Amino acid sequence: MKKKALWIVLVLLVIAFLAYLYKIGGAESYDVTMINNKGEEIGVIRLNETNAGVLLGINLRKLKPDGEHAIHIHEKADCTPLDSFTNAGGHFNPTHVEHGMKNPKGYHAGDMPNIKPDKKGNSVTQILNRKITLLEFDIDDRKSVFDRDGSAIVIHDGADDHMSQPAGAAGKRVACGVIKHK
Repeated sequence: MKKKALWIVLVLLVIAFLAYLYKIGGAESYDVTMINNKGEEIGVIRLNETNAGVLLGINLRKLKPDGEHAIHIHEKADCTPLDSFTNAGGHFNPTHVEHGMKNPKGYHAGDMPNIKPDKKGNSVTQILNRKITLLEFDIDDRKSVFDRDGSAIVIHDGADDHMSQPAGAAGKRVACGVIKHK
């Protein structure tokens, strides 16, 4: 009888573990409301946890048209003051590496490809960030954006050159949104 009870407990533990893994694999999603330097809402970026990283579904308007804009995860959940969003801090960089997706040493968790608005200043696109997670804890090599002081998404006036230190020479911060729990 002891062997049968042990097998039942083992099977229940395996089922509980698989249910836990299923919850991790895509259950988290957050909407980040983006504001510009005037405090106007300019759209939403939906963050979805996937097994490969966080997928950002970008739906923005009122950006400078026909150019490229840098978009980064920043280290603090604070989009003040409106004229500069400097309280969002620097790029989210929990592994303390250099900036730039073209950097031969690798890049940090806040780095992402530039976005390209259309002629009307709208940007509807997706970006997969393989270095972050929406879980409360780090998973594999992905770092949680819900660290001690939270995180924000910041859009810059110009393109990120993906090499210059510390932030890609992308210019003024023109939009910001706090990543916060539901």
